[in-house]
Amino acid sequence: MSDKEEGSRPTKRTGRRPGGADTRGAVLEAARTEFAARGYEKASMRGIARLAGVDAALLHHYFGSKEQLFLAALDFPVEPATVVGLILAGDRAEVGERTARFVLTMWEQPEVRDRLLAVLRTVVGSEQIAELLRGFVVRELVTRLAAALEVEQPELRVELVLAQIIGLAVARYVIAAEPIASADAEDLVPLLAPTLQRYLAG
Repeated sequence: MSDKEEGSRPTKRTGRRPGGADTRGAVLEAARTEFAARGYEKASMRGIARLAGVDAALLHHYFGSKEQLFLAALDFPVEPATVVGLILAGDRAEVGERTARFVLTMWEQPEVRDRLLAVLRTVVGSEQIAELLRGFVVRELVTRLAAALEVEQPELRVELVLAQIIGLAVARYVIAAEPIASADAEDLVPLLAPTLQRYLAG
């Protein structure tokens, strides 16, 4: 091979990966790896960026925050901040009904339900994912909501609400236990609301 031919051979570029669809996929894969290895608390945007071979600023451009990146990596369709805002908005005397209606409306949307059920099945089958999701839920939902509730044992009460909702989801959408599986969502709201009201408002 001549010197001219040798010199015309393209050189392999090194450095950080540019933006693009493949870059977003690489970031999500790196995020899943980093979150699984370190947990939600200890994983960092900088560490995920380093693993993906991109600049940390690109993560903020795509996802905005670690919370948003986690939701995207887990394909989780509900933002905790939205849930907290909805529960705390309005009259506290109606918080139980507001929460029950929001939960049932959300689960009745097929595309949201499918993604939530996928997460639920993954959590049940993997202790590692379960631990990761616990850390995320405690930090982004339980702690935020409990801090605004004027009741005794607020963290415990919020987690009891979550237990109630998860139990309902399993019975209605996973096990399909009758008559709860075929009951109209509007009929379930007034039955579920008083229990959630007692947990959230005392």
